[in-house]
Amino acid sequence: MDQAPGSPQGPQDAQSLPTCYRHPDRETGIRCTRCERPICPECMVSASVGFQCPECVRNGSGTGHAPSASRPRTLAGGTVTADPRLLTKILIGINLAVYLLQMSLGDEFTDRFQLLGSAYVPSLGSMEGVAEGQWYRLLTSMFLHGSVMHILFNMLSLWWIGGPLEAALGRARYLTLYLVSGLAGSALTYLIAAANQPSLGASGAIFGLFGATAVLMRRLNYDMRPILALLVINLIFTFGWSNIAWQAHIGGLVAGVVIGYAMVHAPRERRSLVQYGVCAVVLVVVVAMTLIRTGQLI
Repeated sequence: MDQAPGSPQGPQDAQSLPTCYRHPDRETGIRCTRCERPICPECMVSASVGFQCPECVRNGSGTGHAPSASRPRTLAGGTVTADPRLLTKILIGINLAVYLLQMSLGDEFTDRFQLLGSAYVPSLGSMEGVAEGQWYRLLTSMFLHGSVMHILFNMLSLWWIGGPLEAALGRARYLTLYLVSGLAGSALTYLIAAANQPSLGASGAIFGLFGATAVLMRRLNYDMRPILALLVINLIFTFGWSNIAWQAHIGGLVAGVVIGYAMVHAPRERRSLVQYGVCAVVLVVVVAMTLIRTGQLI
């Protein structure tokens, strides 16, 4: 929570679905086109026809060439890596490290980097905020948290949602999704919230991951009910509790849905152009919202 300080060929009965050979707790309607093992989104590797399992890719059996001849790709066109959760681990580590800095350096550190429109900050002795030219706050606020429960909840969500999504998108696309969704949440907060209302937290980015995960599950014809139920629960908390910057959640969610759709539905022949082009459009909207609000405050 942000705080204000190849797809299946047709519908299948859920009870008849096999489970992933590497993750027995995950049902899937997708099989490796080479060995026909059932594979979940975290394990699937995009091939010229359908998807392959990590073993077939590692052995080079999917293409008939040596493993180095053709680099395996994820569903979204990213490069398959040995550790599909590496960036998620790094992001969690950065958030934890920054929180330790907050605890060590105190309010002055937090006041310098949290999201703030425009306000006099006693600990710094000056007017501070995005309207004062401190655009970096749109980004730095994404790595700050207000309490142990705040960061614990966000990091657990990041691990549960981010890991499988990183495996499905690839590192570059996953990181782009995370950062752009977080910036969209910060920009909407800056646009709508009171100028002197501080905001901090990774929830804008995490809600972006929620949105992209829903799009991915829809693309794979998976049961949407679990992710939709989780989204509803989070939105109830967003609007039902005080001291939560709902603008960051909604901004991140909308950006995540838009970017996620581009990531998993972009045509193969111009995949990168469409994917990163949509990300650029969302960034243009972020800049536009920031400029509009700044014009209102100066």
